[in-house]
Amino acid sequence: MHKIQVLNQISAKGLERFQRETYEVASEIGHPDAILLRSHKLSPDEIPPSIKAIARAGAGVNNVPIEYCTEKGLPVFNTPGANANSVKELVLAALLLGSRGITAGIEYVASLSEMQDKDEMSKLLEKEKKRFRGQELNGKSLGIVGLGAIGSMVADAALSLGMKVFGYDPALSVESAWRLSSEVTRMDNLQSLLSKSDYITLHIPVFDSTRNLINQESLKSVKPGAKLLNFARQEIVDESAVIAALDDKALSAYICDFPTPSLIGRDDVILMPHIGASTNEAEENCAIMAADQLKDFLENGNTKNSVNFPNLYLERTQGFRIGVANQNVPKMLGQVLSILADGNINVIDMLNKSRESIAYNLIDVESKPSAEILQAIQDIEGVINVSLF
Repeated sequence: MHKIQVLNQISAKGLERFQRETYEVASEIGHPDAILLRSHKLSPDEIPPSIKAIARAGAGVNNVPIEYCTEKGLPVFNTPGANANSVKELVLAALLLGSRGITAGIEYVASLSEMQDKDEMSKLLEKEKKRFRGQELNGKSLGIVGLGAIGSMVADAALSLGMKVFGYDPALSVESAWRLSSEVTRMDNLQSLLSKSDYITLHIPVFDSTRNLINQESLKSVKPGAKLLNFARQEIVDESAVIAALDDKALSAYICDFPTPSLIGRDDVILMPHIGASTNEAEENCAIMAADQLKDFLENGNTKNSVNFPNLYLERTQGFRIGVANQNVPKMLGQVLSILADGNINVIDMLNKSRESIAYNLIDVESKPSAEILQAIQDIEGVINVSLF
């Protein structure tokens, strides 16, 4: 029986993936095998020794102590793409809000609550509507920074609206490249994209290399009057630099999902309460994906969409499976195989990959290894943990 500790409200459709016959799921549970969470800020002292894996129902994992988990040999999973359509739709709404006087117009109409004469109201609105004139998106240029699951979907939607789309992503994967429309013009650097774009939208994760990517220096390249959208992560943008660019009219608008006191009350800023993934569908998709990934690891050792382990998937056929996480140093696999050979354990299939400081091995064997053999593998210097699936 596998035990799953849930630290947030998780969609029932995700929790239903854990069969009652083989899984126990609860917010408080003794000796859990895995943790499933959303926004809970997980600290190392909340991770008991029994934990084998952690999954977050969402794309970002800044609320999980990744480095600590890697040191302990615990794969951490996220759900890239599960909420992509939800975010894409909000970005489209932001583009429209930024191009037309929609929010100001709505607020103006709401201010007329005391007016009772509909003819008088009609005449007044006809007179005042020019205050809220905007521009069409058709024919304008959109620069997309980050061309992964969300960025590529935004690109397709913008193209269908008649926009010219520029894209920049120095870490573009082969999978993302195949997904990207040939109508997107790839830019070699951020400065070129900023200089050509009427609208700029950010869809990249937070790394040391992307923190404050939009800053005083990069904003010097921005096309005068451009509008900046941030529905990725707050830390990607140097807020003080954006405010200065708005004050200087280098940017005409900033639309984001990350309100702060410094931004509230500005006519050139539209703020949303971090609702990019706040749809029923996105929450269900993330929960289902996170649950399935935990199950696949606990039952088969596969690490698809792990953010700290190499991405391994080995089709399950027969026999027994050993998972070995170890430091990424030479001769580790040879020592493991030598112990199996000495124990007359025949290897059927295996897969081995590394990622930065950690390596991970899946080894399918013909007969069940004894506790002594597993302990011998665990005792190899550099081995972090050993699991039998």
